Amino acid sequence: MIVEIETIISKSGNDFDNFKGDFILQRAMERDLQIIGEAVRKIIELEPSAHITSAKNIIGLRNIISHAYDSVEPELIWDIIQTNVPQLKKDIDRLKNV
Repeated sequence: MIVEIETIISKSGNDFDNFKGDFILQRAMERDLQIIGEAVRKIIELEPSAHITSAKNIIGLRNIISHAYDSVEPELIWDIIQTNVPQLKKDIDRLKNV
């Protein structure tokens, strides 16, 4: 999923205005974040000691996308992919190497 997110960022030219102007990129990003949220929930459920930075926020975002999708703003999604996804990638890489 992280690779897909990086592809979406690339398709937008890493430019918020391009992202905001393309609802297909927005929906694809939301879907990837939704899947990641569900995966994080399952990881924490199976292995409570697994450390994933902001796990509760990631799961919360999944719930918002799934149930309150009309309140998801492109600015929120863009901020998350710019600030939180790089840390999530590090966390996942660390978990893979344990």
